[in-house]
Amino acid sequence: MTDHPSTEVLLLRLDPDLPSPAYAHPGDAGADLLTRVDVVVPPQGRVTVPTGVAIALPDGYAAFVHPRSGLAAKHGITIVNAPGTVDAGYRGEISVTLLNTDVEHALELRRGDRIAQLVVQRVERVRFVEVATLPGSHRGEGGFGSSGGWASAAGAADGWSDGRPG
Repeated sequence: MTDHPSTEVLLLRLDPDLPSPAYAHPGDAGADLLTRVDVVVPPQGRVTVPTGVAIALPDGYAAFVHPRSGLAAKHGITIVNAPGTVDAGYRGEISVTLLNTDVEHALELRRGDRIAQLVVQRVERVRFVEVATLPGSHRGEGGFGSSGGWASAAGAADGWSDGRPG
């Protein structure tokens, strides 16, 4: 593993009985966030879950709360506003709004279960400059679905080039 300079993020554990966010493996981008409480996420329901931590990010950084792939694959759990953004000036408890996409089964989480990953990144502040027109580009105004998708025989029949609307 290559040594990278570390950026210090001040951490306040609001629940001293829970461990601090930690990286599960060397090289991981996201540190695990845990639930501070027992919670049930009902089928097709959402629940905002406290993590028991607050942070102070340096200026020029933000933290992004990402879903855990295992919860998504095994239980259909994602995050409503994924990724959630923690701005450098925010000092409150980090909470995660979980969404259960399963139509039949609730998911029961216990205090201390891993519920999300926190990725800290450097971010740029920009100055928006209003113009009358934008310069051209290869993509132009192509938006949703403009790069294609997957090949589908149904595409020709339903009028969509990639077999799906939009």
